[in-house]
Amino acid sequence: MAATRPVCILIAAMGGEGGGVLTGWLVGAAQREGYPVQSTSIPGVAQRTGATTYYIEIWPEKTDRSPVMCLNPMPGQVDVMIASEFVEAGRAIANGYVSPDRTLLIASTHRVYAVAEKSAMGDGRYDVGKLFRAAKDHAKQTILFDMDQAAKDSGSILNAVLLGALAGSGALPIPSEAFEAGIRAEGKAVDSNLAGYRFGLAHGKGELEQRAMQQATKPVPAALMADRILRLPDAAQRFASEGVRRLVDYQNESYARLYIDRLEKIAALGDAGLTAEVARHLALRMSFEDVIRVAQLKLKPERFAAIEREQRVKPGQPYAVAEFLKPGVEEIAGLLPPALARRVLSVSERRDWSRHLHVGMTVQSNRIGGYLKLRLLAGLRNWRPRSHRYAEEQDLIEDWLELVTRAAKKDIALAREIVDCARLIKGYGDTFKRGAGNFEQIRQRVILPALSDRIPVVQATDAVIQARTAALADPEGSSLANMLAAFEDSLRRLPQAAE
Repeated sequence: MAATRPVCILIAAMGGEGGGVLTGWLVGAAQREGYPVQSTSIPGVAQRTGATTYYIEIWPEKTDRSPVMCLNPMPGQVDVMIASEFVEAGRAIANGYVSPDRTLLIASTHRVYAVAEKSAMGDGRYDVGKLFRAAKDHAKQTILFDMDQAAKDSGSILNAVLLGALAGSGALPIPSEAFEAGIRAEGKAVDSNLAGYRFGLAHGKGELEQRAMQQATKPVPAALMADRILRLPDAAQRFASEGVRRLVDYQNESYARLYIDRLEKIAALGDAGLTAEVARHLALRMSFEDVIRVAQLKLKPERFAAIEREQRVKPGQPYAVAEFLKPGVEEIAGLLPPALARRVLSVSERRDWSRHLHVGMTVQSNRIGGYLKLRLLAGLRNWRPRSHRYAEEQDLIEDWLELVTRAAKKDIALAREIVDCARLIKGYGDTFKRGAGNFEQIRQRVILPALSDRIPVVQATDAVIQARTAALADPEGSSLANMLAAFEDSLRRLPQAAE
């Protein structure tokens, strides 16, 4: 026994993902096969600030003696690291639990976004590419695929797929049949759990190809306006095709044609990369979020189907979906005609209504009353082009595209950075106001001076990058103000730069 060491397994799972059940399956199978086993668990602080971890040690030899095993994992000593979500795998790597000389890393590549990612002014998501590279560099062996989607496809739950992937890896001395027997013996959702387990088992054995990452291949364009999309640079066609689909759903075909009209003017500048970036950002800017869009999205059939799948609602089983809505003065005024909206917003600003005046409501969207309320709001789509918010957004979009066009004639790098400033403007209410205000500062103090030759293009390009980064990091604007002040001060100290 002195030459033998236990197989050390660490499981990181978020709340509700069945980490305890997975641990029970492993412990039960080891006991039935006669292997000494020990497990402990440590609850996490919260779902995204520390996963609940389960630590298991399995003695790989059948013996009547009771080997002494550890109660907690040690960095560099983990043989199998199982993560139910990809950032949890990254957390385990950062904590030293994944070693290139020892560890098999089994992780689902799907993401459950943290609050910081979702609330960021721009794209706050962690770089999944870095996680893939870290996993390959730090683990001896990896089994990585979207196990959450595999569970949904098989009508199972995530922990069953994880168990199957572990069984298929051959890292344990326990035969696959022992795990299947354990699932049957538990007697809960046996068929679906076995389906998920067998899917994971096939992946663990390498019998199924792992889901490939999306390839940057030339897409089949949307049937609508396909001829115009195909005349765009190859790099832009995928974004343009998706943009047309998105904007037809958002408004109508006429609005999608306006998108292509705008995009063709950018394509005429002759830079494929610039056209592709504009195609991506323009589709998002033109499908801006307003009360009408919120109602549209909440009523989509695929949303209800996803809720039923995630909550495992059985056919015919009743359930309720509660929508919590709290539109403020800006959101309500955004639906009004521009002249009336400006008067309402003026009074609101003088009386400080925007801080205190909201219409809070709870709507059950899958009940007839709540559904009709949301359907009424979504039905205002035809009114949208007459609304204040629509007019405001179109003016901002046209100004942004004009800046891009003018910059492209001077320097493509500057034009691309101006395009990326579209990340600043999103949402509605205070979020929209802050983002638009931050962009206006960058426009007035960096972009326009550069376009009028008062600032050298190279310095302006670097300043736009720094200003955008500061604005995204601090939506309140203090970091941006400090950065712009420092930039202008540096220009004053170098008067030859303005010549």
